[in-house]
Amino acid sequence: MSKVILITGGSSGIGKSIGEYLTEKGFKVYGTSRSPQKYAGSKFPIIALDVADNASIFACVNTVIDAESQLDVVINNAGAGITGPIEEIPDIEIKRNFETNFFGPINVIKAVLPQMRKQNSGLIINVTSIAGYMGLPYRGIYSASKGALELLTEAFRMEIKDFNIHMTNVAPGDFATNIAAGRYHAPVKENSPYKTPYGNTLELMDAHVESGKDPLLMAKVVYSIINTKSPKGHYKVGEFLQKISIVLKRILPSKVYEKMLINHYKL
Repeated sequence: MSKVILITGGSSGIGKSIGEYLTEKGFKVYGTSRSPQKYAGSKFPIIALDVADNASIFACVNTVIDAESQLDVVINNAGAGITGPIEEIPDIEIKRNFETNFFGPINVIKAVLPQMRKQNSGLIINVTSIAGYMGLPYRGIYSASKGALELLTEAFRMEIKDFNIHMTNVAPGDFATNIAAGRYHAPVKENSPYKTPYGNTLELMDAHVESGKDPLLMAKVVYSIINTKSPKGHYKVGEFLQKISIVLKRILPSKVYEKMLINHYKL
């Protein structure tokens, strides 16, 4: 039987690319959106899900299980960007970002684990970010939410190993998607002490996304992980300089690494 796959946030960007690629490979794929009616022409079914709503999560998971009697792979891809000086980002936006990027994946995992235990098999792939390996200026909240999910996965892997359930992180760098348009951007305020450095950094971040890699690369990595008997805990996908930055953080003195980031962002 074909493996049944659920992708949160599967209606656009990386999630859509993964869903289309896995469908072509013969998997039974379900994607999700808060507004599934907008995606009637999708190459795979799009069902309703709001990762910030527990009732919505359980309804989505039960829809798939009721239809297929199995759930083999869950890809926690739904996420939200956020930028701004940490001092100036409203608390409500910080909490909203963590609801989507951190608590949402936790609650999706909680919802699918009973079925995977029943099957004595399963794979959960959490889409994090290379930004989650370092505190980036004016992306600190995003870095923190994705970094928290990276660490959570490390703990989860050890807790679920006896159930033949695997979990891994895939951390993308910059990809050519619409994530920049969907971010919460704290406004660049005329009277803000951060006006110039934040404004310049915002332009640089958007340029990186526009020149980013094809999301098909992420889809191929996910496909490879699905076909791996025992996935690693962490995978990184992106430009060489983005991936090597993680290695440099491990080996360079902290002040040297910080200076490297400051120079990169021209701060």
